Amino acid sequence: MSINEVFMPALSSTMTEGKIVSWVKSPGDKVEKGETVVVVESDKADMDVESFYEGFLAHIIVPAGETAPVGAAIAYVAETEAEIEAAIAKAGSGFAAASETPAPEPVAVASLEAPATASQNGSNHKEGRLVVSPRARKLAKEYRVDLNNLTGSGPYGRIVAEDVEAAAGKTSKPKISISIPTSTPVPAPAPAPVPAPVPTPAPAPAPTPAVTSAVSGEVVPLTTLQNAVVRNMAASLAVPTFHVGYTITVDELNKLYKQIKSKGVTMTALLAKAVAVTLQKHPLLNASYSAQGIVYHGDINIAVAVAMDDGGLITPVLQKADQIDIYSLSRNWKYLVDKARAKQLQPEEYSTGTFTLSNLGMFGVDTFDAILPPGQGSILAIAASRPEVVATNDGLFGVRQQMKVNITCDHRIIYGAHAAAFLKDLATLIETNAQSLTM
Repeated sequence: MSINEVFMPALSSTMTEGKIVSWVKSPGDKVEKGETVVVVESDKADMDVESFYEGFLAHIIVPAGETAPVGAAIAYVAETEAEIEAAIAKAGSGFAAASETPAPEPVAVASLEAPATASQNGSNHKEGRLVVSPRARKLAKEYRVDLNNLTGSGPYGRIVAEDVEAAAGKTSKPKISISIPTSTPVPAPAPAPVPAPVPTPAPAPAPTPAVTSAVSGEVVPLTTLQNAVVRNMAASLAVPTFHVGYTITVDELNKLYKQIKSKGVTMTALLAKAVAVTLQKHPLLNASYSAQGIVYHGDINIAVAVAMDDGGLITPVLQKADQIDIYSLSRNWKYLVDKARAKQLQPEEYSTGTFTLSNLGMFGVDTFDAILPPGQGSILAIAASRPEVVATNDGLFGVRQQMKVNITCDHRIIYGAHAAAFLKDLATLIETNAQSLTM
């Protein structure tokens, strides 16, 4: 008899437990080796988890909506149909609790990553396999629709339930797309939409992260992502840190931004590029602490904090930001943000940062301190730029756009003089040589 346990996988280095989003397979269903059986919400994203075994899904230990620690058994897979009843009896006997805790086995995760040049509704094939939502897969089985003949309309070509229903002719109402439209729904070509006039002259407020509505006295449980933030922040409090502030004149940077904004360049990418180039001269600011000493990283990977709509935050990483041109860097950033919002980032896209940026300038913030992320030596807090009257080099007064930045550093390896020297060089680059960021 061969009954195998399916374990909760560790989808990231910081993950301690996972939440079952949905089971793609139902008890009694045939399972192929390498086939997706369950969708798990890690601390950063929803991931398709594949089976290492071929057989039949005999029993689900952890149902959808519940959580389990990494390495815990979440289901049984029987080798033959005849062994399904034995697996159910095994679950009922409390085997999982009585047996020794097995060592977590590596679990293959179906990648949802798409090439940087792919459109949102691109190919739904990835390395010869389909990218299908759990509900779509279930409907395809019910309606007997061949998924290989469908083109996905979901994010990055993912086949969703509406695609299957349309193919089966089961749609009773028009299909509604929830993806961000790239054009107006009118088939005739039209110029860019003109914003409707607002009823009051007051400026529109900066976008704010969505907050779950709650009645007075209600306790709203933290999401998996929010719990991950709690663990990371608790770990950060054990690190001795210090802060150094600096005021940078950004007139030249703003001028450059206006010149190349139409080519898709974002201010976030410009700031990340400026920081990455400056880090080339200050490798200690790109390093991190370990019990063995200072870890100097070979690449400069800039992580940028992004607030999630459903709570928490995530830090997509611009890999080798110092080596990539500003136009490609901006495209990469847009691609990463889209994946982050769709909870489709892969671990290497959010856990490999060597230096972090936290930008609250779009909210008009004057200055703030950022908390150091675990495993990094520095994080730079960026506030809004404002026009201020300053003394010029010729002894007169002038109006300049001023931006305050504040760096938080791990004092075990970085000292005040190191941070100050980095900020001085960053300011010199932005104030006098911003055009070099396009080279």
